[in-house]
Amino acid sequence: MARHEDDDAFVFDLVEEEGDRDKPPAPALAEEQDQAGPGATPDPVSPPAARTADAVRASVGLRRALAAGAVLATVLGTGVAVDGMHDAARVEEIRDVRGGVVDVSAPLDEVWEWNGVVGSRRALAEGEGNQVAALGPLLAFESADGLLALRAVSGEEAWTVPLGADPDCGPTGYLGWSDVETKTMVCLQGSGADREVFTVGPDGVPSEPRVLGAEDEEHYGYARPGPDGTVLRARRVGTEPAARDGAQCPDEGECSGTVTAGRDLLVRAEDAVTGEERWRTTVPFHPMAAEGCRAGPALPWDRSDDIVKTGERLDTEGFGARIEPAVLQVWGCGFRAGVTTEGAVLPMAGVPGFGLVFGLDTGGYVAQTIAQRSDGTTDSTLFTADGGVAARVDGSLSRPRTTDAPGAATLLSTDPPGGRLRSYTPDGTRRWDVAVRDGSAQYLAQVDDTVVTTTWTGDVRGRDLATGAVRWTWRTASGLYDWPYESGYVSQAFTDGQSLLMLLESGSGDTELVSLDIASGELVWDGTSSKVLTERLETMLLAVDGNLLEVSQMGVRRLG
Repeated sequence: MARHEDDDAFVFDLVEEEGDRDKPPAPALAEEQDQAGPGATPDPVSPPAARTADAVRASVGLRRALAAGAVLATVLGTGVAVDGMHDAARVEEIRDVRGGVVDVSAPLDEVWEWNGVVGSRRALAEGEGNQVAALGPLLAFESADGLLALRAVSGEEAWTVPLGADPDCGPTGYLGWSDVETKTMVCLQGSGADREVFTVGPDGVPSEPRVLGAEDEEHYGYARPGPDGTVLRARRVGTEPAARDGAQCPDEGECSGTVTAGRDLLVRAEDAVTGEERWRTTVPFHPMAAEGCRAGPALPWDRSDDIVKTGERLDTEGFGARIEPAVLQVWGCGFRAGVTTEGAVLPMAGVPGFGLVFGLDTGGYVAQTIAQRSDGTTDSTLFTADGGVAARVDGSLSRPRTTDAPGAATLLSTDPPGGRLRSYTPDGTRRWDVAVRDGSAQYLAQVDDTVVTTTWTGDVRGRDLATGAVRWTWRTASGLYDWPYESGYVSQAFTDGQSLLMLLESGSGDTELVSLDIASGELVWDGTSSKVLTERLETMLLAVDGNLLEVSQMGVRRLG
């Protein structure tokens, strides 16, 4: 204990016991050494962490006691208040990161519950309910009475904005597949000549509605709510080719041939309040295998119901999109691409190509190819913030689902055919390359100096951020008490900067919450006793302003 040089408070030095965390990683298992290629680092497996589950729980209790004692220390003038300030700073940082929850170090209970419709009438009818947006500390979504916002911390209804006929508010996210954080929501309502748009911010005060001109729809296409307070429009442009070069997609059987000619896509963004054009861009057509041009259930841009054709299901004109706060993803015959909020086009590699484009906290983007090439491999493209190509990477490149270092997040590339796991900095510089048993590892988290991955077979591994060496391993089947199934996998992940909260699912639909100590991989707690999760269908977990929310089509609950 020492007196701080700047005041009269005492500072208590808390020293952790020395354990295996400071030891070098153990040698690789022979099975994994055999898989390592020339110049690659094998995938070592460290021995079990020195700290037991009881020790982890004790350290959790100590952290909570210090946090509570910080309040008293402030009154008494002791240096323990310094720890309290550090903890308060950590809490504020966690509120602002993706997947950040203030505290997941102890079993969760229901804090509040709100019952009501979550999602628009159209979305619910099409089985795509609980599409939501995070407006700072608020959870916003279309409901029975209009656009509704709940305070994430209390469940209180902050405000409701009535909506007219055929409403369409966005951008929103769905079931954890996309980002949901936005500063402004854009709502369209009415039909025909009465179609209008307004914006809503966290204060719940709508802007003056602006009528959408029919001539703009004719010139630029159907209007949709866009990111950053914009209205997006899109339409095919150019001369429609007369022939299809023998490409076809019958009602029954496989598609055949290649569509070699088609029309480009014009995308235009206008200010939702003023109508002034912000940017326009063209997504070019590229030859595509007929399978990529099949008419299907993907929601059309104009939200029409004519999505299934009879006889010939080759659709060279239709296109759809997913509108997110950071990027617009468009797909159609001849293109799979992302468009940034500034209008830069981010093409996806691969023909036929189905993929995913997502934004990075550093301002860049990743185009991730999902469909495999003919040789079974995949690739990804890393873009700069202005849409330039920073690097092309073998394998499927992904960001952590949760991290306490959004500005310096490591990217991981998985390569199932080659059995490789590679680490990259946000500018595309490769850090390390290790051989793994299962190359299809999913990237869960980067917390402190540990990256955590998992596989569909239930392995969860903590790796050294700098080297990729395995620090600890945890299995879903063996880590829980009375675990009712062997085929558990991790579908979502959250962190408080010290513990990792995972949502486990099974093929039969069972779900469970598990918290691991991020440094050791030891089980902190599991939810087999409390069963805090509901059994509602189409349920997702979501972090809003540091609060963990369970969202379904029938309501919202906060867990804490």
